[in-house]
Parts: sequence; structure tokens; C-alpha cells
Amino acid sequence: MTDPKESLGKVRDRIDSIDRQIQELISERANWAQEVARVKGEGLSAIDYYRPEREAHVLRMVVDRNNGPLSDTEMVRLFREIMSSCLAQEDPLKVGFLGPEGTFSEQAVRKHFGHAAYGLPLGSIEEVFQEVAAGHADFGVVPVENSGQGMIQVTLDMFLTSEARICGEIELRVHQCLLSKAASLGEIRRVFAHAQSLQQCKTWLRINLPDVECVAVGSNAEAARLARHAVDTAAIAGKTAGKVYGLKPLAEGIEDRADNTTRFLVIGRSLFPPSGNDRTSLLITVNDKPGALYDVLNPFAKHGVSMNRIESRPAHTGKWQYAFFIDVSGHIDDAPLQEALKDMGPVATQVRVLGSYPVALP
Repeated sequence: MTDPKESLGKVRDRIDSIDRQIQELISERANWAQEVARVKGEGLSAIDYYRPEREAHVLRMVVDRNNGPLSDTEMVRLFREIMSSCLAQEDPLKVGFLGPEGTFSEQAVRKHFGHAAYGLPLGSIEEVFQEVAAGHADFGVVPVENSGQGMIQVTLDMFLTSEARICGEIELRVHQCLLSKAASLGEIRRVFAHAQSLQQCKTWLRINLPDVECVAVGSNAEAARLARHAVDTAAIAGKTAGKVYGLKPLAEGIEDRADNTTRFLVIGRSLFPPSGNDRTSLLITVNDKPGALYDVLNPFAKHGVSMNRIESRPAHTGKWQYAFFIDVSGHIDDAPLQEALKDMGPVATQVRVLGSYPVALP
């Protein structure tokens, strides 16, 4: 019978050999990333090298090649970090998000850009748009939709006045925790959370903390920061916020829906080429007349363009005038979408392309 210690030693030797190969290949990849920078020319910043359509293509190939035992999610995460580190060799990307540290928005930044990017926590969604427009941030990440609570209106409203372009989307599974310094639920008298999170957990709160005061604040990380100052106070936030602010979870997975997911948008200042599996977001205003919306939507059906989402908001151009946010499948460069927009021209007051970007990996 083989000596277990000798067998284990051989396994560890093999793992060490593989680790050396992996490290050598990562270094080789980083050298080739530097070659890309050399070919493009000196004096450019990270944003000039960043190509979301290329990253999306690479990550889709990672999923297609994966035969386990690691999950697709783990493989994508590993390759994302490798790409993030290679890109950041000269100058890391600066990415603004709704702060402070520990928010789900920060988690979305790390999921999409990796940990080598420089995260810039900001005080509001409006400020994220402003910092991107001013060039102080290369990109921004803002929440736009929750699977249970619907659209986040402040994000949509910012597109009515901002010139920001949508460069990507992120889907983040949101697990809510009740965080506190208290020893038990019975000690809690007040709960801080973002308004969206209070809604996402309202059934759990009604059953488990029916007499507790619920206070809406700017972000879940801000809620955690407030909760650390009083033992009778709790915050609804993710585990990351608990680690940042020294709070322990009194309860986990308190969201009412098991599939609770938030969709985030990556905003920047440019449009990017097709990735092969894209979505286009449009902002459309129409004349106030019978059948106006039908006239706008009909070209999509005529040219075989699939519409994923439609949302209306006051247009800020006059009383009872509305703008429509429409997501469709495909890239703005695709011929069917080009033809649909051409047919739409005579019937729409305004058509703005907010962005064409890779569809988030499932």
C-alpha cells in the first residue's frame, strides 16, 4: 500500500509545479499587455487601453472553455482579476461609485473592474455622473434596477440632462444582512438602511422587528456607519459593510425575494465597438398625440429588433411631457437597429443613444 505521507507529498509537489507554470503564464500575459500599450503609443492613460467589448469576449470564452470543477462564476472572477492587474500596470482605472466604502455599488465595481481599479466613493448618484463628466473619474457605476423594486428613478433622471454614455452593465445578487453591535434582536430599537433595502426586506422587518423605527439613509454603508455608534441600532447592508464598520450579522438573507438582484450601469464618456452580444439603451421623446408611442415602437417590430425594457419618466421639457427609456437587443452599429432608428426619425421628437454595451454575464 502506498505511504499516505509520500502520496500527499507528491500531490503537493505537483501543485507547486502547476503554481509555477501559472505564475509564469500570468507574467507573460502582463508582458504582452505592456506590448499592447507600446503599440498604441506612449502618454496614454488606462482609459485609452480599456476595451469593454474585448473583455466581454475574453470572459465569454472563459465560460465556454470551463469544464469544472470550479464554477463559471469563480473562473470569470479569476480572469477578471488577471485582466484588471494587467491593465493597471501603468495607471489604474478610476471608477466612481455611490459610497461610502462597503456599499453594494462598490461590490459591483469590483465584480466588473477587479480589485486593481481605483474605487472613488462618492456621496450620491448625481455626484457619480458629475465626476465622470468632469473627467475626475474614468467610469462610474450606478444602480438602475432591482428585480423586486423596479427602476431607480434618480439614475434614469440623470440621463435626461447628462451626456454620460452607458458602457456596460453588471448584475449583482444582493444578500441583505441585519448588522449591529447588539447581542440579540430584542435590543434593537432603530434600523438604518437605504430606502430600496428597506423595501426589499419589509416582510422580514414586519415579522421580526414589528415595533422598530426604520430610517432611510443615503446608502447601506452609511447605515452601517451610523449603526456602529449605538448598541440599540442596526443596519441593513451586505457582509462587506459589516466587516468595514465592525458590525456582526444578527440575521442573514433577510431579503424578501430569494432572487433579489440589482442591475448596475457602467457610465463613461464614449461609445465602444460591438462585442457580439450587446444591448442598446435609447432615450426617446415623442409628440403628444394619439398613437405616438405606437409609431415609435413599430419600427422595432418591423425590423426584427427585440425590445427588452421600456420605462417612462417626466421629460423636464414641459408639463405632462414624457421621455421613454428603451432597451433593445443588439448594437447601435447593427443594420436592423440602424434601419429602425431611421424609420423612427419622422415620428419621434428626439432619439438619443445612451449607449451600446456588452450584456452582463449571467
